[in-house]
Amino acid sequence: MTQAHVSVQTQDSAQARHNASATIAISLTVNGRAVSAVVEPRTLLVQFLREALDLTGTHVGCDTSQCGACVVHLDGEAVKSCTTLAVQADGRAVTTIEGLAQGTTLHPMQEAFREHHGLQCGFCTPGMIMSAVDLVARFGPGLDEPTIRDNLDGNLCRCTGYHNIVRAITAGAQAMGAPRDLAAE
Repeated sequence: MTQAHVSVQTQDSAQARHNASATIAISLTVNGRAVSAVVEPRTLLVQFLREALDLTGTHVGCDTSQCGACVVHLDGEAVKSCTTLAVQADGRAVTTIEGLAQGTTLHPMQEAFREHHGLQCGFCTPGMIMSAVDLVARFGPGLDEPTIRDNLDGNLCRCTGYHNIVRAITAGAQAMGAPRDLAAE
């Protein structure tokens, strides 16, 4: 009876190894570009973006969904890519920090972070900016400080003390809500 039990465990272990090494074909849009790849089911979206697509602006900070350095947009909503599987992005649109700028023109939120010194070491900045853009999409351009601070709860910064980040998000939100001057473009 013990031998049969060992045999079953061995069979289950072999099946588990086989399942772990299986691959899945995915197709998604990343920063407006169609991408197809074959990934292991356990591949995290952050790994896929950084390692397969060389989009290293999305940072890996804690691997536990606590710091927010890995925030990207999935179908327009902020997600932490360190706890999102690449297969969950199949058929969907992903926007990373690299996808916000239009050519050499920074996104208004990126420009606001630069202008208002909303960064120091820069490690948290991509996730902060992606979260801030999502915040404006959800609450509109007239954000107040308590709303900004409350909604940055999942984004950690070890350098700035958040004061300039909040100022940058306020300015970026206003710029995002301002009508574009098409004559100037």
